[in-house]
Amino acid sequence: MEMSQVRYALAAAKTLNFTKAARDCNVSQPALTKAIKTLEQELGAPLFHRDGKRVLLNDFGRSIVPNLQKAIEGAEAARSLAENYRLLNQVPVRLGVLSTVGHLRLGRFIAQFEKEYPGVELSVREQGMEGLKSDLEEGDLDVAILNPLDGLGEDYRALALYKERYVVIFPPEHRLGNHDTVRLRDLTGEPYVDRLA
Repeated sequence: MEMSQVRYALAAAKTLNFTKAARDCNVSQPALTKAIKTLEQELGAPLFHRDGKRVLLNDFGRSIVPNLQKAIEGAEAARSLAENYRLLNQVPVRLGVLSTVGHLRLGRFIAQFEKEYPGVELSVREQGMEGLKSDLEEGDLDVAILNPLDGLGEDYRALALYKERYVVIFPPEHRLGNHDTVRLRDLTGEPYVDRLA
């Protein structure tokens, strides 16, 4: 199965017209038709019901199109990954770090990264959560190290780097003084002194 055959079949499934699909794919209509027939032979069943110039997806075609789409997306992702890998020594990596995490805590990891990838230019920006979220959305950061209490949504891929235990000390009369455990979100707006280990 060749990716060009899959692309042609998807274009025909979208347009339901081989001539339009060929035009969209910048190939001749006979070339597109031949490629789709070859794909159908390989799959062992036709994808389309042909009635003169009318073309309709048959049941098999409707069931296989999502898989063909995934194949194209997978190929494009692999191509993008290969391109990024090839360009790794030419493209800077922009890292955002949440202010409460701090770049000092990451110093040895950054040093190790620079040692393993000497050609990569790494810039580090430390800021608050809202700034990091905004810069990620705008494409001004490639990756961020943060603690998203409410999550960042489905558009982002999150990977846990480490866990740490915090001990919080309050005076007895504080509103949280009689709690055995405290969530980080409970501390929102509270003044505090953070002692880095």
